[in-house]
Formats: sequence, C-alpha cells, structure tokens
Amino acid sequence: MLGMPSAMTVLVAAGVIRRDEGPEVLLTRRMKGAHLAGKWEFPGGKVEPDEDPRDAVVRECREECAIEVEVEDILDVTFHAYPEKSVLLLFYACRLRRGAVRHLGVADHAWVHPDALDGYDLPPADEPVVAKLRARATTERHG
Repeated sequence: MLGMPSAMTVLVAAGVIRRDEGPEVLLTRRMKGAHLAGKWEFPGGKVEPDEDPRDAVVRECREECAIEVEVEDILDVTFHAYPEKSVLLLFYACRLRRGAVRHLGVADHAWVHPDALDGYDLPPADEPVVAKLRARATTERHG
C-alpha cells in the first residue's frame, strides 16, 4: 500500500554458547529501551550487510559480553513475525573460548541448564530452539 512503511525481515544470528564443563547455555538480558527490553535471549544480534552470520555471532559476543566464542554448527533456523518487524534467526552451537561475561551491551547474564530455560522470559522466536535444547538434554541424560 502507498504510504505504508515496508516491513523488512531482519537477519539475526545468535549463539547457543556452552562452557566446556557442562550443559548450561548462556542467556543474556536485553537492556531497557531495546526491542523486547527485559527479555532473556541467546547472545547475538543483527547480521550486517555482506557479513557472514557466524562472524556476526563472534562480533556480537565480543561487543556485548567481552567474550570470545568458537562457532560450531547451525543448531536451528526460525522465522518469527513480531508486530513491528519480522526476524529470521540463525542459532549456532558455540563454545566459550575466552573471557568472563561482562555487561557491555546487556543488562544481565545467566548460565542456565536446558531444563531450566522455561523459568526465563524469552522471546517467542526462541521457543523452537529451547524445545530442541530440552530434547537434546533429555537424550544426553538417558543415553
């Protein structure tokens, strides 16, 4: 329609980051004033034009949390339409390589066991990957 802003899908890359010693994954909390402020999410952000999404995960983790991660495999791909914009999310399995999480661009962080993710207020777009993480944790526990 004429006069209506065009909705564009935003490409987002996020890291499902684990430390070597356990199944816990890193969640960060969005800052006040941001889209979905106060929600917990997997670290990451918008992929810049011509940027490899894996590089975006590394960059966002460095900029927002002061950590270095190694990107492994793609874990999930999800599309979600929010009222104000649509997002295509690429979730990558990652390993923490260096650094302690600092709150440079996030309000808080937590290392969370997959079984406890339901206790955090995550965006609707993260629900499919959370279900996959819970199923994987159950499989790992029961062989």
